[in-house]
Amino acid sequence: MEFNLGIMLATVVNFLILLFGLKYFFFEKVRLIIEARENEIVDKLDNADEGLEKARTLAINNERLLSKAREEGKAITEEHKRRAEKIYEEIVDEAKSEANLIIERAKVEIEREKEKAEFQLKKEAIDLAVELSKKVIEKNIDEEKNRQLIDEFISEVGN
Repeated sequence: MEFNLGIMLATVVNFLILLFGLKYFFFEKVRLIIEARENEIVDKLDNADEGLEKARTLAINNERLLSKAREEGKAITEEHKRRAEKIYEEIVDEAKSEANLIIERAKVEIEREKEKAEFQLKKEAIDLAVELSKKVIEKNIDEEKNRQLIDEFISEVGN
């Protein structure tokens, strides 16, 4: 194997021409494609980071809104519960008032009936006394006969 300087120089020159040709036509385009791809990847990563940050922000906002909605729901529930209790108390108070009114009316009615019964008893007692007086006057007899007559009358009335 012999060393041939001419072939060696031709090979080096060919290699340099190929290298410059590849660099000019191929490597530059590949480098631009790689840079474009790198920029695209960086942009996508940035967009992904922005999207992730937006998602976190939305999650925080949604959590706040959910918490606020829960608080409002609880407040509404408490308000309705308070209103229901107030209505319940009003109904109970009204029922008590009506019951007291009915009791008062019943007391008045009972008192009226009592007075009516007392009046009726007084009337009957007067009628009985008048009847007894008539019989006593009719028979105008001695005291023992009067007692006997009163006893008979009482037993008659008792039956």
